[in-house]
Amino acid sequence: MRRWFIAAALLALPYPALAQDYPNRPVSMVVAAAAGGPIDVFTRIMAERMSPILGQRVIVENVGGGGGTLGGQRVAKAEPDGYTTLLGTVATHANPQLYSDKPLYDPLNDLTPVALIAEIPLVVIVRNDFPASTFQEFMTYAKANPGKLNYGSAGVGSASHLGCVMLDQAMGTNAQHVPYRGTGPAMQDLIGGRIDFLCDIAVTAVPSIKGGTVKGLATLAGRRMAMLPDLPTAAESGLPSLRAYTWTALFLPKGAPQAIAAKLNAATVEAMNGPGLRDQLNDLAATLVTPERRTPAYLAGFVKSEWDKWGAAIRAGGAIPK
Repeated sequence: MRRWFIAAALLALPYPALAQDYPNRPVSMVVAAAAGGPIDVFTRIMAERMSPILGQRVIVENVGGGGGTLGGQRVAKAEPDGYTTLLGTVATHANPQLYSDKPLYDPLNDLTPVALIAEIPLVVIVRNDFPASTFQEFMTYAKANPGKLNYGSAGVGSASHLGCVMLDQAMGTNAQHVPYRGTGPAMQDLIGGRIDFLCDIAVTAVPSIKGGTVKGLATLAGRRMAMLPDLPTAAESGLPSLRAYTWTALFLPKGAPQAIAAKLNAATVEAMNGPGLRDQLNDLAATLVTPERRTPAYLAGFVKSEWDKWGAAIRAGGAIPK
């Protein structure tokens, strides 16, 4: 009830007045991940750059658990006053489909889109003694050994999990999922030969590929990566329609005033255009989206298409009931 009265009071104010006064205290940016990981590092870079633009500190709040759903729920249930934001990803916006019987929130209707920020590719990597050295050989082997391969992930609903679900479904195979408490333990078991492959976020996959402890086969994104220009895409290697990557975007709770969403969008875009940001994000294998993709309207359509894309794959892959 209190939330409803606050939202009603805010909406009753003239939009210019709201935008002029906002923010007058620190803003929280929730990230649905533990501290120290690549998405957390990305969030802290954006928070640091947005703070002087907004004239208030942007404080990163780590809310891990539930494969991203606890962080999403934290913001979906927050007061829609602009002081609690979400750094959303595939995990926060696709993972609720894994819990369709009792979803914690509806990412399409309980969150207000602000701005799409960046995309981060996923990379297919295998243990060094895996009997395939190219992506085509990997697909041939997987199809010839149905149900015998296994893949690790950073946990149920993580980008590394859903990326491999989509890959498995595209190949028409039936690999077994082995969830871990983060990418680190999964990578250690891959290096140790206890699992067969990972669909890992590029920032953690690239050092292991370059270090020779795993074999990189393909990127699941739509284009090759600058960090590994010789690594082909899955589309080039026999799966022309496969696109699997994670992304980052800013959201507010449902009911946030339009003027506040517009001001946050402007601050986000200004931070994205700031000097040196591209170089910082290159170290995370993240690519800023092009200017025409940075509007709230574009993000609203984008998350709907992502919901449909990932949902179709995880239903077909048996992760949730059809």
